[in-house]
Amino acid sequence: MRTWLIPIAALALAAAPAPLGQAQELEAPDDAPLGQAAAEKKVYVVPVREDIMPPILYVIRRGVKEAMAAEADCLILDMETNGGRVDITEEIFDIVAKFSGLTVTYVNKDAYSAGAFIAVATQKIYMAPQSVIGAAAPIMMSPTGGVSEMPSTMEVKMNSAIRAKIRTQAEKNGYAIDVVEAMVDKTKKLERDGKIICEEGDILTLTNLEAEAKYGEAKTQLLSSGTVESIDALIIELGYAGAQRVDVAPLGVEELGTWINAISPILLLIGIIGLYIEFKTAGFGVFGAVGIAALVLYFFGGYVSGMAGIEWVGIFVVGVALVAVELFLLPGTIFIGLIGVVCMFLALVMGMTDLYPNMPWFPAGEGEGGGGVVPQVEGVDFVMPDFSRPINDLLIAFGLSVPIIWALSKYLPHTALFAVFTSNAASGVESVAAVAAEIESRLGQAGTSTMPLNPGGKAMFGDALCNVVTQGEMIAADTPVKVIGHRGSDLLVIEA
Repeated sequence: MRTWLIPIAALALAAAPAPLGQAQELEAPDDAPLGQAAAEKKVYVVPVREDIMPPILYVIRRGVKEAMAAEADCLILDMETNGGRVDITEEIFDIVAKFSGLTVTYVNKDAYSAGAFIAVATQKIYMAPQSVIGAAAPIMMSPTGGVSEMPSTMEVKMNSAIRAKIRTQAEKNGYAIDVVEAMVDKTKKLERDGKIICEEGDILTLTNLEAEAKYGEAKTQLLSSGTVESIDALIIELGYAGAQRVDVAPLGVEELGTWINAISPILLLIGIIGLYIEFKTAGFGVFGAVGIAALVLYFFGGYVSGMAGIEWVGIFVVGVALVAVELFLLPGTIFIGLIGVVCMFLALVMGMTDLYPNMPWFPAGEGEGGGGVVPQVEGVDFVMPDFSRPINDLLIAFGLSVPIIWALSKYLPHTALFAVFTSNAASGVESVAAVAAEIESRLGQAGTSTMPLNPGGKAMFGDALCNVVTQGEMIAADTPVKVIGHRGSDLLVIEA
């Protein structure tokens, strides 16, 4: 998924990420069972390491999208975790469910708490030798970072909610519900064939041998489908010997992405204010640089979190360029500026919208000639993208920017700070006094507009081409104008 963008994005933030995916082809052993996958099959391996927190969510989301884009046959979660946040776990449920191929969890060492939940959300579980899964009872973290005692009422409510969520996943993927509930609820006793596996008052935790043990007349495995030595051995066990293996590696900046996404409305606000001030001053200065940097961070946060690609940065730049053409080169056309505004808005929204490859946005028609314009993806229902987050961020940013822009337009042009930045932007060396003297020298001066003023534009005064602005009225090109004041560095003119 856009692997060529990784070095560019990483360099921009002084990071050194690992490559997204390293592909290798597995050779089947001589005694491999018949019917194993040929080389055109693809297996994606996504690491689930450390705590289940936003950085892990970003890696899994990106890995699932890469696997979907590549039309992979199998997705393996290579798991070693002590657990994490329940809300992040629920998001991972939804993400994994979007993959239409085979989903497998490989418990490489430990799958505690939220790790056990995620494992049950996949269709098969395999475990490494001496690995462990279970102990999924919810706990409450104290403000200092340790574990604090959960009130009894809260514990009952939390256990009930967690059990319902995990029961849904267990039913969907064919796992024994009582086994999963015993991992969450210490009031549950687990028994098989007259043998008590978990006493009441304990939380179920299983070793790899205990998880694959068979019970009942049908000799059904308790939880795990078996023990395998490695991911390569697992791929062969699943019937994909000879398939292309792709390992999805973390970028190394997922933690940074967590902070960027938390302040995305502020980044949008800084970008809007910075670009507004830049359009109101001559040349290109610090405000424009700050605004652009804030927006680049905004888009990069969306990319790191696995939501959208950095191609939306290009669409945003096109929008800014079209608006600039409307304001400075072809004022009055309206259509060009409108297209630019649409491009900018679209890029800001889509840059934080969670889109999945090959996922239809609308229901497909029923059967041939059913009238559907979007084909249904096999095994996947249509999914309308969730635009709520980027739209909320934009509403917050625009809501805060209106009073700030009003205050800046009213008071900033009369401050020394504005004159300093205007001077530096224009030439980098002119003094505030020189700029003020030039503006004063043009009061009452007559000139001619070189383009339509609606209300901003340019006019010629003698041999000097100056930025001018009217009091709101529209003035046609080649019209005599007169300077009656100034707004910041722009001369305020009226029709002469």
